[in-house]
Amino acid sequence: MPTHVQPAFRSSAVAREGLTQAEAARRLAADGSNELPQDAHHGLWSTVWHTLTEPMFGLLLAAGALYVVLGDLGEAVLLLFAVFVVLTITVVQERRTERVLGALRDMTSPRALVVRDGIQVRIPGRDVAQGDLLLLAEGDRVPADAVVLAGGAVECDESLLTGEAVPVRKRPHADAATPAFPPPGGDDTPYLYSGTVLVRGQAVAEVRRTGWHTELGRLGAALGVIRPERTPLQREIATLVRVVATLGLALCAVIVSLIGIVRGDWLGGLLAGITAAMALIPEEFPVVLTVFLALGAWRISQHRVLTRRVAVIEALGAATVLCVDKTGTLTENRMRIARLVAGSGDTFDVAGIETLPEDFHELLEFGILASAINPFDPMEQAFRALGEDLLAGTEHLHTTWTLVQEYAIAPAMLAMTHVWQASGKREHVVAAKGAPEAILDLCHAEAATVEAVRAQVNVLAADGLRVIAVARGRHAGTVWPAEQHDFNYAFLGLVGLEDPLRAEVPAAVRECHAAGIRVAMITGDYPGTACAIARAAGLAHDGAFLTGDDIAALDDAALTARIATTQIFARAMPAQKLRLVQAWIAAGEVVAMTGDGVNDAPALRAAHIGIAMGARGTDVAREAASLVLANDDFASIVRAVRMGRRIFDNLRKATSYIIAVHIPIAAVSLAPLIGGWPLLLFPVHVVFLELVIDPACSLVFEDEADETDLMQRPPRARSERLVDRATLLRSLLQGGVASCAVIAVYAFALDAYATDVARTLGFTTLLVANLALIVLNRSRRRRWFGNFVAPNRALRVVIAGAGLLYAATLAVPGVRELFLFAAPPPAALLGAVVAGLGAVVPLGLVRRRA
Repeated sequence: MPTHVQPAFRSSAVAREGLTQAEAARRLAADGSNELPQDAHHGLWSTVWHTLTEPMFGLLLAAGALYVVLGDLGEAVLLLFAVFVVLTITVVQERRTERVLGALRDMTSPRALVVRDGIQVRIPGRDVAQGDLLLLAEGDRVPADAVVLAGGAVECDESLLTGEAVPVRKRPHADAATPAFPPPGGDDTPYLYSGTVLVRGQAVAEVRRTGWHTELGRLGAALGVIRPERTPLQREIATLVRVVATLGLALCAVIVSLIGIVRGDWLGGLLAGITAAMALIPEEFPVVLTVFLALGAWRISQHRVLTRRVAVIEALGAATVLCVDKTGTLTENRMRIARLVAGSGDTFDVAGIETLPEDFHELLEFGILASAINPFDPMEQAFRALGEDLLAGTEHLHTTWTLVQEYAIAPAMLAMTHVWQASGKREHVVAAKGAPEAILDLCHAEAATVEAVRAQVNVLAADGLRVIAVARGRHAGTVWPAEQHDFNYAFLGLVGLEDPLRAEVPAAVRECHAAGIRVAMITGDYPGTACAIARAAGLAHDGAFLTGDDIAALDDAALTARIATTQIFARAMPAQKLRLVQAWIAAGEVVAMTGDGVNDAPALRAAHIGIAMGARGTDVAREAASLVLANDDFASIVRAVRMGRRIFDNLRKATSYIIAVHIPIAAVSLAPLIGGWPLLLFPVHVVFLELVIDPACSLVFEDEADETDLMQRPPRARSERLVDRATLLRSLLQGGVASCAVIAVYAFALDAYATDVARTLGFTTLLVANLALIVLNRSRRRRWFGNFVAPNRALRVVIAGAGLLYAATLAVPGVRELFLFAAPPPAALLGAVVAGLGAVVPLGLVRRRA
C-alpha cells in the first residue's frame, strides 16, 4: 500500500514531493523504459517461421509436393490444410508458453521504492524514470544511475562493474548541479550505479540516468533475463530424441529401398519413407518438456511461489531437506500476547477469550501506558491490540491522558518509563515495562520476590514466549527525576508474548514427514523459543539442537555427522547457513534453503533449491534464489514441492505414452513391406494421428491431477532418469500389444474386404488403441476404468474431438476418398473398435500396482 514519506527521509535535502505520475509517464515515453535489451522476443511471424523450419513441416511440404508430381491435387491440398491446422496448434501452444514465461519474468523482476506525488510507491524497476526519488535500504539493488541526496553510513557493492569485492562508501551530495558521472569505484562519492547493491545503510537518491544511458547499459550487460538452461531432463530428452530419430531415419531408408528395389516404385517408396519419417521423428519430446516446465512454473506461481529459474522444477520433486527460517516462515511474523501473570502469581492464557478477569486489567492497562501512543514496535502493537479488544468500554483505557515525560530504554537499564498527566488529577501516573530483571530492579524487589518471578519467567520462556515485566508508580509535582530509578514502583506482573505459529504449518510439516522430507529450522532466536516452536509445528526432534557457537566449533566432518540427527539450529548467524547447506549436500541430500538477507545469498545459491522471501527479502537474496516465496509461508513451499513431484510424474506419463504410441505407427509402416500388402498409412493419416498425439501430450497429461500417494512416497533420487527401465519396458509392452492388434485387424480385413475398407478398419483400430493408450497412461496406480472416469476436461475434449473428426472423415465422401478410406460394414467397424480397446484395456485391468 502507498504510504507517505517517512519523517526520516524529510531532511532539507530531500523535502520534495518527487515526480508526479504524469511527469514520470512523460519521461518514460521520451527516454524509454528503464531496462536493457532482453533475449530476442519471438514475435508471431518469427514463431511461425521457426515452426515451419521444423523437420515435421518439411516432411509435410515434401509429401505435398510429391502428390502434386503424382497428379493427386486433392491429397496435396489436404496436406497443405493439415500443415495450416498443425501450424496453428503449434504456434498457439508456443505463444502461450512465451506468455507464461513473460508473466513470470515480470513477477520476479526487481522492484524499486520511489516517491511519486509525495507518496511512497513500489514500482517495477523498468518504470523508474529520470528524476525519480529512490528510497534505498540495505540489500536493495540500485535500479538506475542516481545521486545520493541523503543517507548515513552508506556502502555499496560495485563488483558487478569494477570486479572489486570491497564495498565503497557513499556520501550525500545535495547540489542539483552534480558533475557528470565518473567511472565506478572509489570512496566518498555520491554516485550510485544501476545493478550495484547497497550493503550498508539507507539512502535517498535522485535518478539521473536510466536504461541504455546507465553505466551498465554502456557496458552492454543484460540483467534480469530468464535464460534457457540445459537441465538434466533436457539433456536426457535430447539424447532420447537423437536415438529415436536415428532409428527412424534408418527405418525410412530401409522402406524407401525395399519399395524402390522390390516393387520398382521409387516415388511410392519415397512417399512411404516420408510417411514413416513423419510417424517416427519424436518432435513431441522437446515440445512436451518445454510446455510442462513453463506451465509448471505458472501453476507453482498460483501458490504464491515464483520461479526465477525453470530448471529448479526438476529438483523440487527430489528435495529431501527443507531448511526454513522460523520468523515469518513458520510463524506469522507478528507479536501477540499469549499469557498474563499477575503480581500475585495467578496465570491467565489469553488465547480465545472474550473477557479478561479483573485481576489482570491493571497489568494490561499499565503495559499500554508504558508503550508508544502510536506504536511501531510489534510488542507494543500487541499490547494496544489486546487492550482495544478486551478493555474497550472500561476505565482502563486513557485516550484523554497526556504524556508529559518519558525515559527511553538504554543498555544500562533495559526498561522504559512513561509519565502521564491524568485528566482532572494533579498527581502523575507512572508506567514502566521492560526486561523482568530491570523492572524488578526498579521496584527494589526483595530476594524472595526476585526468585519467584525468575521461576515464572523460566516457565514462560520454556514455552517459547518473550517475557516483559510491567510496573506502576505515582509522582507528585513537575520536577522529574534524573533517571527511572528515582520513581517509586510497584511490580504488577509479567506478560508473555509470542510470534504465533502459522495455522497451516503443522499439517504441512506432517505432509513433509509422510513424503520422506526432513524439515530443519534455522533461527537466530534462543534455543528455548526455537524448541517451543518446533514442538508446536510438529518437527520430530528429541530436544537436540545446535547453536551458532556449536556450529562454529565443529569441523566439516563433525558437522555433517551432527546434522543427521539435528533439526533445530538456534542462535545461528546467516553466514552459517552456507556451512549447513554444504554439510547436507556432502551427506547426499537435496537441499531447499530459505533466506531473506544479503548474507543469505551464498547459501541460497549453493542450495539445490534457493528460496528467497518475497515480502521481507532483499533484492540480493531474491536474485540469488531459484524460487521467490511471495507470502513467506512455509505451507507454500510444501505446495511447491508437491507441484514439482506432480510435474515430474506427469512428464513421465507423457513420455511413456509418446514412446508407446509411436511403436504401432512404426510397425504398421513396416509390416506391409514384409507381408507384401498395400500400404496402410500415408502422410495424411499421420497428420490425423498427430492431431491426437500433440494435444494429448501437452494438454491431457499436463493437466493430470496428483496421484493419491504423491506425498506418501520418499523423494525420488536426483539421478533417477525420466525414462527408466520400468518406463521403457512398460511402453514397449503397450506399443507391442497395440501393434499386434492393428496388424491383425489389417491382415484379416485384407482377406475379407477391399483394400480401402481394410485400410479404414486398420486405421480405426490404430486410432482407438491410441486413445486407449492415453487413458492407460494417465495413472500407474489406478485401474483402467478409474483412469477413464477420473476428471480431466482435456481428455474428454481430445477423445470427443478425435471421435467426431474421424466420424466426419468417414461420413463425407470427398474427405473419405482423400484418406483412401471406404465405408466398412458396421459390424466390421465395431470389431475394429473392440480390437483397439481389447488390446490395451487388459493391460490396465491386470496391471500390478507400482
